[in-house]
Amino acid sequence: QASSVEPESRVAERGRSEADARKMLKRPRESQDGGVYLPPHKLRRLRQQQKASGAVVDKSSEEYQRGRWEKLRKSINGLINRVNLSNVKEIVPELFAVNLVRGRGLFARALLKAQMASPGFSHIYAAVLAVVNTKLPETGELVLKRVVHGFRRAYRRRDKVQATALAKFIAHLVNQKVAHELLALQLLMVLLEEPTEDSVEIAVSFVREVGQHLKEFSPKGLRAIFERFRGILHDGDIDKRVQYTIEALFSVLKNDFADYPSVVPELDLVEAEDQITFQIGLDDDIDKEEILDVFRVDPEFVENERVWRKISREILGEEDDGDDDDDDEDDSSSSDDDSDDEEEDEQDGDEDNRGSSYEPGQRTSEVHVQDLTEQDLINLRRTIYLTIMSSAGFEESVHKLMKINLPKGHEIELCNMLLECCSQEKTFLRYYGLVGARLCLLDRRWERAFARAFEEQYSTIHRLETNKLRNVAKFFAHLLHEDSLPWTVLEILRLTEADTTSSSRIFIKILLQELSDHFGLRNLAIRFSDPHMAPVYSGMFPTENPRDTRFAINFFTSIGLGGLTDGLRQHLSATQARIKKQMEDAARQEQLRKARKQDESSSSDSSSGSDSSSDSDSDSDSSGSSSDSSSDSDSDSGSDSDSDSD
Repeated sequence: QASSVEPESRVAERGRSEADARKMLKRPRESQDGGVYLPPHKLRRLRQQQKASGAVVDKSSEEYQRGRWEKLRKSINGLINRVNLSNVKEIVPELFAVNLVRGRGLFARALLKAQMASPGFSHIYAAVLAVVNTKLPETGELVLKRVVHGFRRAYRRRDKVQATALAKFIAHLVNQKVAHELLALQLLMVLLEEPTEDSVEIAVSFVREVGQHLKEFSPKGLRAIFERFRGILHDGDIDKRVQYTIEALFSVLKNDFADYPSVVPELDLVEAEDQITFQIGLDDDIDKEEILDVFRVDPEFVENERVWRKISREILGEEDDGDDDDDDEDDSSSSDDDSDDEEEDEQDGDEDNRGSSYEPGQRTSEVHVQDLTEQDLINLRRTIYLTIMSSAGFEESVHKLMKINLPKGHEIELCNMLLECCSQEKTFLRYYGLVGARLCLLDRRWERAFARAFEEQYSTIHRLETNKLRNVAKFFAHLLHEDSLPWTVLEILRLTEADTTSSSRIFIKILLQELSDHFGLRNLAIRFSDPHMAPVYSGMFPTENPRDTRFAINFFTSIGLGGLTDGLRQHLSATQARIKKQMEDAARQEQLRKARKQDESSSSDSSSGSDSSSDSDSDSDSSGSSSDSSSDSDSDSGSDSDSDSD
C-alpha cells in the first residue's frame, strides 16, 4: 500500500511539466524562436494535442500573428539568399507571393544584409529591388534610404569595407534608375572634396560601376569628376599605388567602360517608363523606419491579408475569382499554416535567424553550387596584395603571408602577386627579392612555385613593358644569387636567333648582368663551367651548330660578358679547325683521285702509242726489203748488159 502511493515530489514535478506544456500551447512560436528551446518532436506533439482538443485558431491573436511573422521572415530570407544571375526571373514572382507590404522592413533588412555579405552580387540585388520598386515603390524607397544612411555612417566612421560595399550598391541602384544620378555625383564630390587614399579608392571603384550610366545621362558631371581626378594626380599628395588606380580608371574611360556595363542583359528586367526614380541626397533627413523590422500586433490582420492576396494576384497576373475564394482561402489558411509548420519542424527544428536556402514548407535537397565568379580567388589576391604593401619589412611580410590560409595548389597566386607588385615599381626594390628568397628557404613548395613562375614569366615576357621586364629579371637574379631558386630553371633558356625575341634577349641580358654584379665575372664563369650542370646550361651555350655558337658568342660579347665565352670560343676554334682539316683531307683525296685518274688515262695512252709504233716498224722493214731486192735486180741487169756489150 505504501508503494502504490506516488511520492509528493513526483506529483509536483508532473504538475510543473503539465503547466509548462500548457504555456507552450499558448505560445508555441515564442518558445521556439526565443527563450527556451523546444525540440521539434515536442512541438509537433503539442500541436497534435491542440488539434485533437478541437481548439479554434484565433487569427487575430498575438500567437498566430507572431507565427505568421516568423514564417514571412524566413520566406524572405530564403528567397534573398537563393537569388543569383540565373534564377532571378524565377525568384521575383516568388517574392511577390509573400506579403511585402507587411514585411517591407524584413525585405529591406534581408537585402542589405545579403549585399553586405556578398558585394559581388550587388547588381543582382539591385535588379531585384528595381522590379519590386515598380510595383511597391514604398519598399524601394525604404531600401534606398537605408543604403544612403548606412553609407553616411560608414563614411563618418572611416569604415572602408562597409563604405565600399554600400557605394557599389548605390552605383547599381543608379544604373537601375532606382536612384537619381545626382546622388552619384554628390557622393563623388563628397569623396573627392578632401581626398585621402581610402576615399579616392572608393571613388575609383564607384566610377567604374556607374561611369557608363553617367556618361550617357550626365556627361558634364562625369567630365567634372575626371577633371578632379586629374587635379589629384597633378598634386601628387596621395600614395603611388592609388595614383596607379586613377591612371587605370582613365584607361577604362578611354575604352568607354566596355568592361563595366551599367546593366548586363540578364538583369535588364524593367522598362524605362515603368521605373520609379527617387531623388534622395546625402544631406537629406532620412527616417530608416526601423519599427518595421520588429513584430507588432495588427488589429486588422485578417482584412489586410485578404487585401494583399488581391494585390499579389494582380501583380502576378492571376485571375480574381471574387471574395468567395478569399473566404475559402481564409478558412483553409490555418490548416495550411499548421501543415507548413510541421514540415518546417521535420526539416530543421533549430533554423538559423539569418534565413535558409529553402522556403518554409519545402523539403530540402542537396544542391552543389559551383562558383564561377572566382570571388574567393579575387579576395585571396586582395589579401596577399594588402599584406605585401602594408608590411614594414620583409620579415613582417613573410610572417603575415604564412598566416594566410592559402588553399593547396594556390601557391602560384602568391608568387604572381609578389611579381606583380615588384614589376609595378619604378625601380627594383630589394624588399621583394628578400620576401621571395625567405619564402623559398622556408618550404620547398615555394621553391617549386617560384620555379614555375619563372617559366611562365619567361614564356610571356614579350607582354611586359621594358621597366616591368627589368624588375622581374632583377627579382629572379636575386633569388638565383641567394641560391633560393635552383639554377636548373635556366634550362629553359635557349640562346639562339630562332628561339629568342628582343624581349627575351633583354631579359637574359639583365639577368646575367645582375648575376655578374653579384658574383663577379670570374666566379660566374666558374659556376657556368661546372661539368655536372653542363646539360642545364647547354641552351645558353649552344654547341650543336656553329652558327648558334657564333650567335651566343656575339651576344655575350655585346653585353660585356665575353669572359663567359672562352669555352665556346675554344669549341668554335676546334670545330673550325676540324672542319678545315676535313676540307683539306677531302681536297687531298680529291687531288689523289684526280691524279690516279690521270695516271690511268696516261698509261692507257702510252700503251696505245707503243702498239702503233710497232706496227710502223714492221711496215718500214717490209718496204726496205723490197727496195733491196729491186736494187739487186737492177744491178744484175746492169752487169748482164755490160757483159753483152763486151
